[in-house]
Amino acid sequence: MQKLIFFVGVAGTGKTTVARQLAKRIPAAFLDRDTVGGRFVEHILASNGLDPNDRDSDFYKKHLRDLEYDTTKDICIENLAAGQNVFMISPFTAELKNNQWIEDVLSAAGRTHAEVDVKVITVTLSDMETQKTRIIDRQTVRDQWKLDNWDSFATRVQFVPEINWEIPQSSITVFDNSGELTEEKVEQLYQFASASKQGVTK
Repeated sequence: MQKLIFFVGVAGTGKTTVARQLAKRIPAAFLDRDTVGGRFVEHILASNGLDPNDRDSDFYKKHLRDLEYDTTKDICIENLAAGQNVFMISPFTAELKNNQWIEDVLSAAGRTHAEVDVKVITVTLSDMETQKTRIIDRQTVRDQWKLDNWDSFATRVQFVPEINWEIPQSSITVFDNSGELTEEKVEQLYQFASASKQGVTK
């Protein structure tokens, strides 16, 4: 059975790092939304006289946010249709709330819930300082806006998104990524990701 695994959570919790560790054990198309759309978004923001690293502006939310997510979704669909496992890395907050979104993805790929094991890993942290340290350590230009506006950024590191998809509860987990990402922790995630899903809903 194909795997479609979403690594969600707020910035700095380590979604990409966790996904990379799991990708060593589960071959998959690795779709980080920041990588898929980052260069285009930065160019468009700069062309409109805006901070190329500001993903919180009204302009970004109105004109670019869905463009990034929809492009990542399209690449996901192509890989699912080709028979590949797919890892999706981004907050996906609005998409997780939308029951029809995951149905549209599977349908467009010519797949069903019986053929694709959809799972969600919400990556969290225990405190804001750890989050800030990790954002600083990854040294990504697009994070500078977050650091310059840290008080207003006010990210809730333990935020768990609302998930309205028709997938079993056993296909959803919350992973506290505080401290070292040990082999034991990766093994636990691997067992969750590789386990056969219980109760196919469609």
